[in-house]
Amino acid sequence: MSNDKWKIIRILFPRAPTMWYRRITPTAKVKRQRLFGLSRQMRRWQPLMRKTTSQSVPFIRIAALVLVLVACSCLPKPPAESGDITITLYGFSIMKESLEKAIFPGFTAKWKQQHGQVVQFQSSFAGSETITNQILQGAPAEISILSIERDAQRLKDGGFVIADWHSLPAQGIVNKTPFVIIVRKGNPKGISDFPDLAKPGMRLIHPDPVSSGGAQWSILAIYGSELMKSEKESNGQDKPRALQTLRAIWAHVISTPGSAREARTTFELGNGDALITYELEGLLMKEANAPIEIVVPKSTIFSEHPAVVIDKNVTPGKRAVIDEFMRYLWSDEAQQAFVKYHFYSTTNDAFNQANTAFGRIEMPFTIDYFDGWDKAYPDVIEKIFRDQVQRK
Repeated sequence: MSNDKWKIIRILFPRAPTMWYRRITPTAKVKRQRLFGLSRQMRRWQPLMRKTTSQSVPFIRIAALVLVLVACSCLPKPPAESGDITITLYGFSIMKESLEKAIFPGFTAKWKQQHGQVVQFQSSFAGSETITNQILQGAPAEISILSIERDAQRLKDGGFVIADWHSLPAQGIVNKTPFVIIVRKGNPKGISDFPDLAKPGMRLIHPDPVSSGGAQWSILAIYGSELMKSEKESNGQDKPRALQTLRAIWAHVISTPGSAREARTTFELGNGDALITYELEGLLMKEANAPIEIVVPKSTIFSEHPAVVIDKNVTPGKRAVIDEFMRYLWSDEAQQAFVKYHFYSTTNDAFNQANTAFGRIEMPFTIDYFDGWDKAYPDVIEKIFRDQVQRK
């Protein structure tokens, strides 16, 4: 028995247990023997019986407590306290490189050094709407990094996310990136801004807004860009102009893959003249020596990506390591790793200055320009794009 257990027993039993019984006078002893007619043999056992029964209630309670404490210390420990542990993360498509090449290895090394425990990751990547639907249908994700905050809200409404991600650093936004246009080497179509994508003969690759969060960001980028420019030119938003530009561009879409990454692959295979996507995708393509160029629109949106814990799927034994991983995402080490893979940091703009490949945007904006996703989705994605563009 360990020293800690002996300390517990000494605290509970400051003196010998045999002293804890009620003393009985000789007179009372004789009276009781006459009353119950005890035999000589029973009388010989009587002192022992008095010692164990006269104080039985408090003594048994204390003894039981000791047994419980000892027994609990011998129970199997939860998974997070011993042995290897696996975290399951679902992320939207373009998170793959930064997580698998930098964030996962960085956290694994840190946790191993501090706790002597091996952490492994299982990951799955697809369009943000797709992975959200998978989790709602029972996929075993414990953490999810999403393209749009609306998907985080869907998980909360479904009872899968309990904690408020806005309480995390940067209101739960782990990184961000602007939307740009990818064109073929030499820019043969002369594309310089979103309206140029409506030129005759243009063939555009664009992810599917039904399954891809990136597609919804792209729609907001096109529509919001025209609002921003018209507001600067005439001190008022020209909504008809923005709608007409969105309609004209969408008329040239020839393929709508399920995610931003699938759209990039489709473009890399030689399909289309242009692709609207995250700047990060274009920079990764250039690093791979793809024959492309990046066109930065005059005005465009920064997509912002929330990270959430899927509380419904997290066991008590894993809670500590998962919470620590969430904190790690906003550490300087992780934020600099995101910048290395062409995401913008949300915690320190000095990190962003270190990436000289980032393009210069004259009039950037965020989802706040539309008063958040609670307004942007019904007012722009549904009422404008779905009802007045896609269905026309």
